[in-house]
Amino acid sequence: MTGKRVGFVGLGLMGAPMAANIAKAGWLVRAWNRSDTVFQGLAGISRVDTLAELRDEPTIIFMLPDLPLIEAAAEGLLDAWRTEAPQPGTAVVVMSSVSPTAVQEFGETVREATGGNAVVVDAPVSGGTTGAGNGTLAIMAGASETDFERLQPLFETMGTTVRRMGPLGSGSLAKACNQLIVGTTTAALAEAAELAERSGMDVAALYEVLAGGLAASRVLEIVGPRLAAKDYTPTGPAKFMHKDLAFVVQSAGSVGSPVPMASAAIQLYGELKRQGLGDQDLAVVRQAIANLAMSSAAN
Repeated sequence: MTGKRVGFVGLGLMGAPMAANIAKAGWLVRAWNRSDTVFQGLAGISRVDTLAELRDEPTIIFMLPDLPLIEAAAEGLLDAWRTEAPQPGTAVVVMSSVSPTAVQEFGETVREATGGNAVVVDAPVSGGTTGAGNGTLAIMAGASETDFERLQPLFETMGTTVRRMGPLGSGSLAKACNQLIVGTTTAALAEAAELAERSGMDVAALYEVLAGGLAASRVLEIVGPRLAAKDYTPTGPAKFMHKDLAFVVQSAGSVGSPVPMASAAIQLYGELKRQGLGDQDLAVVRQAIANLAMSSAAN
């Protein structure tokens, strides 16, 4: 990439450390965020008042919760580009978890608004706030080979596992598969925790044994301690898992692939949201299961 310049939109729990790692790698980062207090703790990142001010950046990363928010935020930028097209090869990089189908449609919107001068690349991430802070995210990209090669140095400032999965939309589908595994595994660990505790067993001891056998996983390693301690302090809102599982079901339906685990999990995370737990950490699925037990006992 030329210039080592990038625009960044969305400095939340994930976006702020990601942008910070780009800046630490020597890139000039200009960023927009709805609130400006976050900039006080971010060195090497300059603030812009509107997204239209990012119109001349060769790459603009979006890290907002979902695509409708990205589309709404980007409207001012697209209007600026409709007035004067950006430089050929400009890249709009969606690093949020979004619908594989919808991001393809967004790509067409951007292409039309810029006369084909800008492309959309979807490059969602996995690794949570820990991976974002450490710069060890897994990044799964949907892009042409040329666009991926051009963006790879930028991606490598944020992640250690960076892969092109196919054309636009492929990154989001890979992330949906990732969330299928993370969501169902977390739910299974939560069920095991409730079963063990109600049977008089120490959950932490159970997880220690599981970690030494075939049930060991990164989900157990990272989420397990929060499940055992019933620590639901947000590292990422649990409600987003329901959204991501909807993308799994949507994608599966389009190709006729059965997803019984995703179908069960989306019901459980929907129940979690109905219980008002959606803003807490993913581990709060354990509380949702406990609440189901209390509700059943009351009946």
